[in-house]
Amino acid sequence: MKDPVKVAVLVSGSGTNLQALLDTFTRSPESGVRVTRVIASRPGIGSIERARAASVPCGVLPDRGSGEDAEAALHRELEAADADLVVLAGFLKLIPESVVRAYRGRMINIHPALLPSFGGPGMYGGHVHEAVVRSGALVSGVTVHFVDEQYDRGAIIAQWPVPVREGDDVDRLAARVLRVEHRVLPAVVKAFAEGAFGLDEDGRCRWSRPWFPGETFYINDESDEEA
Repeated sequence: MKDPVKVAVLVSGSGTNLQALLDTFTRSPESGVRVTRVIASRPGIGSIERARAASVPCGVLPDRGSGEDAEAALHRELEAADADLVVLAGFLKLIPESVVRAYRGRMINIHPALLPSFGGPGMYGGHVHEAVVRSGALVSGVTVHFVDEQYDRGAIIAQWPVPVREGDDVDRLAARVLRVEHRVLPAVVKAFAEGAFGLDEDGRCRWSRPWFPGETFYINDESDEEA
């Protein structure tokens, strides 16, 4: 039996996607994935408590000091995690170029829209959903992509559509998208652990198989009351 893939999770907020990963993998040792460290961009956020509750070590990056200090601290935290895969789960800071280089092809991010639409600097959380609703788009969704040196521009790994319904406001759409995020992100992490995809030399994601059969990924989003 091979060793589990070690995952470091970078967070900036309450950590519901982190919780989805913890629920999926810490309760299933046979999954082939282990979350070895949570790295928070600042103190006092809900993600830290989620990590502690799951007995996962948690580091906090300095919220003051130079960019070089923060960059060095992130390198130290990832080395402490001994990470095979780095997952950005609501992490709002741009990853330094040296870290991107060190983990190229092994660092992924989840974004609450169908990139390349509604991405880039400042497009996170409610800002994304507000832009989608304001645009009149009929479909939003979830994207998991490799991290590169720019916000939301790395090679797309997987996407899943989410309908925008008549009368949606930001909160209703956000809740519907978040339910899908909680399914997509663990599925992609598990696929990475299985060696199902990787980043080619041409900068594109290549899958060795369909990332999952569509019929196994049914999301009941008919009721927003489940959010």
